[in-house]
Amino acid sequence: MATSLGSNTYNRQNWEDSDFPILCQTCLGENPYIRMTKEKFGKECKICARPFTVFRWCPGVRMRFKKTEVCQTCSKMKNVCQTCLLDLEYGLPIQVRDTGLSVKDEVPRSDVNKEYYTQNMEREIANSDGTRPVGLLGKAPSSSDMLLKLARTTPYYKRNRPHICSFWVKGECKRGEECPYRHEKPTDPDDPLADQNIKDRFYGVNDPVADKLLKRATTMPRLDLPEDKTITTLYIGGLGENVTDSELRNHFYQFGEIRTITIVQRQQCAFIQFATRQAAETAAEKSFNKLIINGRRLNVKWGRSQASRGKERENDGVTESGIRLEPVPGLPGALPPPPVSDEDSPANYFNLGPTSSPVINMGLPPPPGVAMPPPPGFGPPMFHAMDHMAPPMPPPMAMRPPGQVHYPSQDPQRMGAHASRLGGP
Repeated sequence: MATSLGSNTYNRQNWEDSDFPILCQTCLGENPYIRMTKEKFGKECKICARPFTVFRWCPGVRMRFKKTEVCQTCSKMKNVCQTCLLDLEYGLPIQVRDTGLSVKDEVPRSDVNKEYYTQNMEREIANSDGTRPVGLLGKAPSSSDMLLKLARTTPYYKRNRPHICSFWVKGECKRGEECPYRHEKPTDPDDPLADQNIKDRFYGVNDPVADKLLKRATTMPRLDLPEDKTITTLYIGGLGENVTDSELRNHFYQFGEIRTITIVQRQQCAFIQFATRQAAETAAEKSFNKLIINGRRLNVKWGRSQASRGKERENDGVTESGIRLEPVPGLPGALPPPPVSDEDSPANYFNLGPTSSPVINMGLPPPPGVAMPPPPGFGPPMFHAMDHMAPPMPPPMAMRPPGQVHYPSQDPQRMGAHASRLGGP
């Protein structure tokens, strides 16, 4: 069973020679123009130990170079990516997928049984159309509620980041910003996620990521039915800008008759009202945490009745669980009520004291074309200067006594007023 690169035995005819790898969107990267290096029979598969074609590429800027780890035969047997070994349909570890589909596909680990099993799977793959998985996975049900809730719908490019610089951890890295590795604090070595290997993930045993996801599945929230039986409306959140009315109708019409669909584009949500309560309950059960349209996971909740909205207005400052929120310090208080009438409250806009003389009310300028009368003391005299009945001319502003105030800046009682500026002693 010699399978090394230098061996010249009958196993060489089973070595893999491919033109393109089987990758998930996360490992491939977000750059549509990508360069790959291809090395024919470059390494041995880490599962079946047979040489295969190795591909190497950089998924993006400031990312580490990635390469294929297993051959395409092992990848097709489990329907996983050749690099990260996550399921191609759900983006989940093999252990989580097999648990959700109730599949127990035990791949032999000994050399002889492994080679025999692999040859049988290659024969089955060659006879299939290549669109569906083979083996027990191909005979499993198409979907599972738990998998739809845990499935990743968008690529997670953060997984392609460089590794942590060991020299920086020891304080000896001299590259600075040019260092291709991350200058971050490493994770806790006691963390279970810090101990991962490819074989455990492929065989679906002792996978810490799978254990974390399975625990999350047991504690996922549930959508409780509202007590008000008249509620037949579902709230759909997180629509984005691409989800349309027809796409929502195409998904929800299967649960019952739809009365109205209202999309609030500003808040990226929609309200779907069903004709019956039974149809709304079925739609909520089949869509909660499982509704994916255009690659987006949508949030499904029950609508609220008018009575509950009025109660929320009464209980302002109280959360749904009944916890009253404390007021935020530093916010301004309530504004004083407006005066009852203009006669009861005089127009004291400058907060002058009662001893001060009234302020001249300067009105708005008149519209163009209308003559404005001159202010008192600046217009032409109404009487002749030599007439004894004429009133005396008003003294200039500098000669007026300090007690006679016409503007707020001349009030001697205001804060910061100076006697010399106001004409006083």
